[in-house]
Amino acid sequence: MRVLGVIGGSGLYDIPDLEILERATVSTPWGEPSDQLTLGRIGGNDVVFLPRHGAGHRLQPTDLPYQANIYALKQAGVTHLLTVSAVGSLREDLPPETIVLPDQIIDRTVSRPRSFFGEGVVAHVGIAEPYCTDFGSHVLAAAARAGQPVATGGTYVCIEGPQFSTKAESHLFRSWGCSVIGMTAMPEARLAREAELCYSTLAMVTDYDVWHASEAAVSVELVGKHLRKNAAAGRAIVTELVRSWSSLDRACGCGDALANTIVTDPALIPAPTRRRLGLIADRYLPPAPPDA
Repeated sequence: MRVLGVIGGSGLYDIPDLEILERATVSTPWGEPSDQLTLGRIGGNDVVFLPRHGAGHRLQPTDLPYQANIYALKQAGVTHLLTVSAVGSLREDLPPETIVLPDQIIDRTVSRPRSFFGEGVVAHVGIAEPYCTDFGSHVLAAAARAGQPVATGGTYVCIEGPQFSTKAESHLFRSWGCSVIGMTAMPEARLAREAELCYSTLAMVTDYDVWHASEAAVSVELVGKHLRKNAAAGRAIVTELVRSWSSLDRACGCGDALANTIVTDPALIPAPTRRRLGLIADRYLPPAPPDA
């Protein structure tokens, strides 16, 4: 069964067309997620929604419970995860209020847990293509049906934040060929791959970061100016994606991303670590021992 999950970023804290079935307070071996999971339905198709920064935008990017968020969504049965994120543009041809579907990420974060593994168990999961192209094609088709133009491809550079870039950093990222800059794609994409979720992002451009000579440097005021229109476009795409969800086929390999990646002898994995991994590794490891 394929289940769609949506993580709403800055400006997208709900889906107005959603028929809410349940607001679930959940816990995970990695703590509590950012907020309650909203389980709902649009056009007869189910979706699970989570506001990334919590109600009222309480959590800054570094402090987000990335592991708990991804685990909670997988626990709710999610197989495909669409995230919506406010970003700055690093390209002249991607002005504010552009929607971008990136296909690559550069990780410049420094203070975030990057994996579900560790503490006695090692896994090396491939992330050469961090975004699922199969899922992305369905997101793109939904955007077209919703009448929302989307720029495809490009690299999202993820910085630690919460401060915006210096001009030197912004010009450096442009010299690398990056398209947009944000603060939340990592380790979200890494963890989604370890959790064997198909992952895609709608990057909603709010500004030109700080590199553009004729535009104002990014600020909270400038970002807020463009968030309302971006959020409306994001809701329209999400709504259309959910309405057409039953037509989606899973033809990619994301659902088996952990196969043959755990290199630790299962007999040597500490019992607390095995229990904590839970459903992330259940397909590939012996059953977790009961609590003492």
